[in-house]
Amino acid sequence: MQSVTRLCHTKSMVTVNGQFPGPRIVANEGDRLLVKVTNHVPNNISIHWHGIRQLRSGWADGPAYITQCPIQTGQSYVYNFTIIGQTGTLWWHAHISWLRSTVYGPLIILPKHNVPYPFQKPYKEVPIIFGEWFNTDPEAIISQALRMGGGPNVSDAYTINGLPGPLYNCSTKDTFKLKVKPGKTYLLRMINAALNDELFFSIANHTLIVVEADAIYVKPFETDTILITPGQTTNVLLTTKPSFPGATFLMTARPYVTGQGTFDNSTVAGILEYESPIHSSFSIKNLPLFKPTLPPLNDTSFATNFAEKLHSLASPEFPANVPDRVDQRFFFTVGLGTSPCDKNQTCQGPNGTKFAASVNNISFVQPNTALLQSHFFGQSKDVYSPDFPINPFHWFNYTGNPPNNTMVGNATKVMVLSFNTSVELIMQDTSILGAESHPLHLHGFNFFVVGQGFGNYDPNKDPENFNLVDPIERNTVSVPSGGWVAIRFLADNPGVWFMHCHLEVHTSWGLKMAWLVLDGKLPNQKLLPPPSDLPKC
Repeated sequence: MQSVTRLCHTKSMVTVNGQFPGPRIVANEGDRLLVKVTNHVPNNISIHWHGIRQLRSGWADGPAYITQCPIQTGQSYVYNFTIIGQTGTLWWHAHISWLRSTVYGPLIILPKHNVPYPFQKPYKEVPIIFGEWFNTDPEAIISQALRMGGGPNVSDAYTINGLPGPLYNCSTKDTFKLKVKPGKTYLLRMINAALNDELFFSIANHTLIVVEADAIYVKPFETDTILITPGQTTNVLLTTKPSFPGATFLMTARPYVTGQGTFDNSTVAGILEYESPIHSSFSIKNLPLFKPTLPPLNDTSFATNFAEKLHSLASPEFPANVPDRVDQRFFFTVGLGTSPCDKNQTCQGPNGTKFAASVNNISFVQPNTALLQSHFFGQSKDVYSPDFPINPFHWFNYTGNPPNNTMVGNATKVMVLSFNTSVELIMQDTSILGAESHPLHLHGFNFFVVGQGFGNYDPNKDPENFNLVDPIERNTVSVPSGGWVAIRFLADNPGVWFMHCHLEVHTSWGLKMAWLVLDGKLPNQKLLPPPSDLPKC
């Protein structure tokens, strides 16, 4: 526990090595990482290495009660995994309750030694990680929300590298400053670690070149603004002005909003500051300060256009290995719903119910023991059922008028796949309690985003427009508000793999499920045995 002050509020909160954000981990592709995590706090904890494929090493993936039981107070666990075939910016975070509000940090994977980037080598590399600051304890916030059934209180500020910046009260001193030299190119490694908001980001009077997303190189393109959802990473090149500009520049981020609930309608700012010429006598404080213009809060057209600009390199060196054949097709509805209020209690959800969320109308019930452990040891009978539906039980106009019954089902079900199954998954947003964007994160795999659109997915027409040549490959994608997204992936990684909305409130409400990929026939296609220090429930 560490005492941290922001916005004139001091609180004791969970940190890693006393740091907020937590320490940066830097490795090279091919490195084996051993990370010993010792729990010195009252909360149970687990750490997820977001975007690491964990090939055959599912025991190190980290989501509590999915691939491991959490690390209890006073206990330790060594995460042991090898980075195979991945380079770029990823991140790590707590994966239990809302602890990732303070427990997160960058995970930077450099290319193998003497292997260059497929773009100009930057003068310097700078991680920029967005977060959310709560004046009160986020664990208390979500605990109360789940008990009362209503929406949780929103954050009090957004942060850049843990600092809210000068646009908030009592925060001028807590401002991230990026000090640059004229005529240089910087690689900004951007991470959205915010709990519940997709974010627009821009730097006044500067253009960014996007070169990577979710640790996958992309065809470079210029933009003034990027959109980044919780869980996603984006690397951009920033080339500074050729000579000292005699000004400073704000870099700001604020939310992209699609839902009808409350949200933190504020703006985080950092300062881009040029090194002044030698022997200059002026003060930085006297320089003009330029502010960027961000898109409107609900600018879905910008979000759509930005997503359409993202394409894999699809080069001989960095191919886009999109599955061209499909063994199994699935159709998942994702969205909000309701569940009954507990007896003798008043609830704050719609019409006196509790808010819930679901995939194919199943709100995931977290088990009391880890799914992977119960599968591996053949003890899954009372833990989960292997019959997650391949499509909704009830078909309706998903993006039209909502049905009268908004209640969701509750179960712990997994989708079982044979090793090396090629999967096509359509994820359809629903308007049951209002259409909303959902950033879905798949553990254990990258996937290709082969198509997306608005309205209801049409299986007869929409596949004609799928991009099977150079679609973006990533680990987290937003299901558009009032629309759908189509992804493909190859189930070549045995284990149990979580898939969930990366808006933490939707995850808390049950918008999550799991895939079970069975072992293959060859020795190198089987899940490795668990470590001896695997936490027990």
